[in-house]
This record gives sequence, C-alpha cells and structure tokens, in this order.
Amino acid sequence: MLNWDAFNEPDEQIAAPPLQTKQELPQAIETKPLAAATDQLRYEPTGSAAYEAAQKALEQLDVAPGLEELEMGAERVQVDQKRMINCRADLNQLVPFKYEWAWTKYLDGCANHWMPQEINMTQDIALWRSSDGLSADERMIVKRNLGFFSTADSLVANNLVLSIYRLVTNPECRQYLLRQAFEEAIHTHAYQYCIESLGMDEGEIFNMYREIPAVAKKAAWALKYTQAIGNPQFQTGTTENDQELLQNLIAFYCVLEGLFFYCGFSQILSMGRRNKMTGVAEQFQYILRDESMHVNFGVDVINQVKNENPQLWSQEFQAKMTQMILEGLALEIEYARDTMPRGVLGMNAQMMEEYLKFITNRRLIQIGLSEQFPGVENPFPWMSEIMDLRKEKNFFETRVTEYQVGGALSWD
Repeated sequence: MLNWDAFNEPDEQIAAPPLQTKQELPQAIETKPLAAATDQLRYEPTGSAAYEAAQKALEQLDVAPGLEELEMGAERVQVDQKRMINCRADLNQLVPFKYEWAWTKYLDGCANHWMPQEINMTQDIALWRSSDGLSADERMIVKRNLGFFSTADSLVANNLVLSIYRLVTNPECRQYLLRQAFEEAIHTHAYQYCIESLGMDEGEIFNMYREIPAVAKKAAWALKYTQAIGNPQFQTGTTENDQELLQNLIAFYCVLEGLFFYCGFSQILSMGRRNKMTGVAEQFQYILRDESMHVNFGVDVINQVKNENPQLWSQEFQAKMTQMILEGLALEIEYARDTMPRGVLGMNAQMMEEYLKFITNRRLIQIGLSEQFPGVENPFPWMSEIMDLRKEKNFFETRVTEYQVGGALSWD
C-alpha cells in the first residue's frame, strides 16, 4: 500500500528500491538493447534540422500584413466608435459594450441551455407505434412539422454563419449570434432525436422540403433572401447593399423564425395539451422559448440598424418590407391549410389564419411598420399562457427560473 506520508519526506530520506540486475530478471522476459527498444519513441531534439528550418522561416516572416490588420499602437476602442454595421473599430475587442441588451441575451441563452436527450420519449414511442393511438390527421401533423423544422433550422443556421455573422460588425452581437447558431444546431438535433426515436423514415422526413409543395415553398422563399448576402464578395457600405442586409434580417427574424414557426408550434403544443406526443411537445416548448429570444434579438438588431442608418428606412423600402412579410403570411396560411384539411386538435385552418394574422400584426409593429389586420384577435389564448406575445421583451426576466439547465419545464 502506498504511504502518502512518504511524499512529504525530504528526497534524501526516501530510499529507492534496489535495482535488479540483468541476471535477476525472469527468464521469460527478453531484454533488448536500449536503442532498439526506443526506436518508436524517439523524438528529435530542439536542435534538429526541422526545428532549425522552422526558426529560419520565422526569421524571414513578413509581419507587416498582420501588424497592419491589428493596427499596432492604435488607440483603445471607445463605445461611440461601435456600430451595428459598417463599423471600423476593432471587432476582436468585446468590451466596452455599446449594446448591453445583446450581452444580456447572450447570458440568458447560456443559462437556458438544454439538450434533447434530457426529454423522455418513451410514451411518444408507444403512442406512435400503436395502431389506434393517433388519427391519420394527427400523424400527418407530426410528420409535416418534423419535416419542415428539421431543415428550417439548418437554413437559419447557414444564414447566420455564412452571411450575417460576417456583416454584423459589433462584437457583443456577434457573441449572441454564435450562441444562436449553437441553439439552431440543438434544435436540428432535437428534430433528429424525435425522428429517430419514433422510427420514422429519415430520408422521407429530411427531404420533405424538396417533395411537399407547402414545405418547399417556405424553404425556397427563405433561400431567396440569403442568396445575395451569402456571396463571399458581398460587402455592405452602400445604401443598396445595406438595405439588402436589412431585408435579410427582416426576412429571417420576422418571417422565418417569427411567423413560419408558429403554425407548427401551436399544432404540436396543442397535441401535448391533450396528453399526446408529450415528449415531442416538450422538445417544441424548449425550442419555442429559444426562438422567442431569437426573434427579440433580431428585432433589436433591425431597429438599431434603422436608428443608425435612417436613410435606409425610406417609404419605398417600408412598403417593400410590408409586402415581403405579407408574402410570408400567405405561405404560412397555405401551410396551415395543407396540414389541417379538417378540424383537428381543437383548431382548424380558419382559426390558424386568424392566429397568423395576429402574429403578423405584432411583427409589423415591432419594426415600426403599420399593422395590416386591425382588430384581429388571438384565437388560441392558451398559447399566450405558454408565451405571452405581448410581453416577449420581458419573457426571460419573468420565467428564467423555470428554464435552467436540465429538468422538465413548468408552465405554471
């Protein structure tokens, strides 16, 4: 047994075990010359030819391009130098913060981390396998929504990573964009986890956005607004290009995440309220909360770009953005009719249309546009119990204690 007290003794008081001579080694162990035994463990000394070549390469290194990019000796970044787009200040320096709300949202997102495997899918599996557990319409709703969402979040993530991150020139906002991109990966993981758990045909579900017209149209519409800024050669700095970026932000935050998701969310959550597919519904509850934060962040970014660049928000551009959002509404209404040819789960396509118009009004108002459907009301008040649309800004301030890492959600 080891005596840990011995490790506190002076070195000279610790007796080394006697060395065995070659003759004392068991005959079964064959001894080899030291060089032969260490051939595979040999390392070149620091004075080797390879190391000397590395040193010579450093001696010939031209550091001018790097120093020019770093702006060696430049003054420290000041808050008033920061801008949402077209900023020339050092983007590698996170502080000082100009947009505290962006950093707060980043911290909230980190505090609300979750993983799909934390949610028990046992009851869902049994219900899905049962021949009479779900109606044909209910099964179609589950498959259609997993088909749309499994690729929609990838479209959002691609837009963030390949386009938006490069063009948003504020480090605290970029910090949140990195968090959002990770959350989009978690959402795609969640859909894959549901699909795999239920034993669905993965090819059928993931390729649905290229096979089902109502799903394909929404994906194609979103991709149209990322083509220009997705070009690596695209740069902001002109009114035309800055409006192109602003249009993309509105398309993705106000329509794709802020409208296209709500028909599917309400359908799956309604199913969960009826004690059906509760595991899938819980996954969607977590995702809905994440998406609420994404929309809030996007709205703040859009309004900040407008405030810093008022010339972009012309009457012509406002009319164009209103039409774009209404195009998204028409596509989501078509999706609702496709997924609900008959009444199901206490809702129907007509009720969903009213609900989507209610959501559309809010998105328009949030970015300073006029509502298009005065007097429309929310036909699903229980959705407001899950996420009060009138209080999205304070959502995590009031509910964050119910949404921490791990555990089940509480909606009381």
